[in-house]
Amino acid sequence: MSPDKPSQFENEKYISLESFRKNGEGIRTPVWFVESDGLLFIYSLANAAKVRRVRNNPRVRVAPCDMRGAFKDGAGEWVDGTATILDQAAGARAHVLLTRKYGWMKRIGDLFSRWRKRTRVAMAIRLD
Repeated sequence: MSPDKPSQFENEKYISLESFRKNGEGIRTPVWFVESDGLLFIYSLANAAKVRRVRNNPRVRVAPCDMRGAFKDGAGEWVDGTATILDQAAGARAHVLLTRKYGWMKRIGDLFSRWRKRTRVAMAIRLD
């Protein structure tokens, strides 16, 4: 993701995040994301399986997909990366960026998360 070369994720709404179980099996999940400062930012419920998998193994792969996780023809290939679960301050910045990109849809999700008292975390993915 160099500044002089557009990212394959530039005009995408979803990416498929593949994280790995302890036995090495990859599990794919479509997620919202935003790209900033050479990183991809995503968020999830703190107790989600993908968060547990990243805690055990930060190696991930990402590829453009649709909202159901189906790969988009010609949109790009899998890219390897390393995911980091962000602390609260860095996570707050990621949420601001995600809200800016997804607007009212993210705000409604935020409202339901607060109402149901669900803790969320943000992750940063550095692509190899």
